[in-house]
Amino acid sequence: MVKSLGRITTLMAAVCIAVTVGGCALKHPTANLVTGKQLFATNCASCHTLAHANSTGTVGPNLDDAFRQDRIDGVKSTSIQGLISYWISYPNTEGVMPAMLVKGQDAQDIAAYVAAVAARPGQDTGALARAVAAKVNPTPAVGKQIFTGVGGCGSCHTLAAAGTTGTVGPNLNNLKTACATPASQQARGATFEKCVTTAITDPYKYIPAGYHAGIMPNTFSKTLSPSQIQALVAFLSSASH
Repeated sequence: MVKSLGRITTLMAAVCIAVTVGGCALKHPTANLVTGKQLFATNCASCHTLAHANSTGTVGPNLDDAFRQDRIDGVKSTSIQGLISYWISYPNTEGVMPAMLVKGQDAQDIAAYVAAVAARPGQDTGALARAVAAKVNPTPAVGKQIFTGVGGCGSCHTLAAAGTTGTVGPNLNNLKTACATPASQQARGATFEKCVTTAITDPYKYIPAGYHAGIMPNTFSKTLSPSQIQALVAFLSSASH
């Protein structure tokens, strides 16, 4: 327990110094956990594992593992929230996470959500369970909003029609060509729509050359509704070559 509390105390002290010279004025403003989960899905899920958010990213730390001992030791969620807020503002300079990925209230909402659910058993319920998955009109325009929003696709993929430049996953500008290869059609289906649906819901059924399992989350069938996935397919069908 001393080790966990020491870690929290040390980092929170650093935050206090950054906030004010005269004393620790760090506060935890009212946070919106539903918004926090939505923002987590958009900005963080592709890189971090968090069971309650059904995210399985492996680029960054597993957030359940990161706070498991703190839960055992009885560290309060408000202290964990403060540490997460600090990490968002000042991530490890040797890692890949950019500083200030989100700011202000958005950062507080994400920190509050992660602090509320990390390393806790069970699943989100109520409004949190419905925070990301929603019934939508499966049009290309809605699909674009999902691609750049709750789907978090743009953080990993380049796609001109979405204005995104991610390089963690394949460039999607040439997705139709990629789906037309014999190997892809055998694994993901003969039609473009089937190929994209499989790539979203079962990404490791076929892994493009140069990539490996563990990069793309394999939980979109849980975090997105069927109509959201249909909207993504419609958007990619209209945007890819």
